[in-house]
Amino acid sequence: MNREAEDTFRDLFQAVYDDLLCFVERRSGPAVAEDVVSETFLVAWRRLHDVPDSLDGARAWLFTVAHNLLRNRQRSEQRQQNVALRILRQPEGPAAGDADAVAAHVDLTRAWQRLSPADQEALALTAIEDLTGPQAAHVLGITRTAFSLRLLRARRNLRRHLRHQPAPSPAISRTASHGGPA
Repeated sequence: MNREAEDTFRDLFQAVYDDLLCFVERRSGPAVAEDVVSETFLVAWRRLHDVPDSLDGARAWLFTVAHNLLRNRQRSEQRQQNVALRILRQPEGPAAGDADAVAAHVDLTRAWQRLSPADQEALALTAIEDLTGPQAAHVLGITRTAFSLRLLRARRNLRRHLRHQPAPSPAISRTASHGGPA
């Protein structure tokens, strides 16, 4: 970014921040508002060339971005609540006498808890929410390829945790990928 772009952004921030914060607070509450306004200005910074030149146009653009971010956040929260309700509605686990099934359930729960939030999200969008890869990529705002890679890593990590294997060492992986000794 050049100096002119920085000045433009600074002027826009000073002119719109308070109004935008009030707009978001009325729709979400103060705890969420700061995050949403920060995300909005981050989007504006990244896409400064898309922000209209006039202050009125830029203000409307920022309010639209904030509104969309709020809607995305609310949809995400609703999905999480739906998943929690779905889990609560599931019938009780296997009968007490089915020790293997109980052990498998415990292993899966532990493996799930060891996954990163990004891995859990990728798996939940496809396995629990029944979204296709392109739909899940759209929800996360990433490309199909990026989602495919994220899902592949998540599945690999889940398998590794189910087998109780430690994470591969970066030094060993790098050496092994170059054909050197592992």
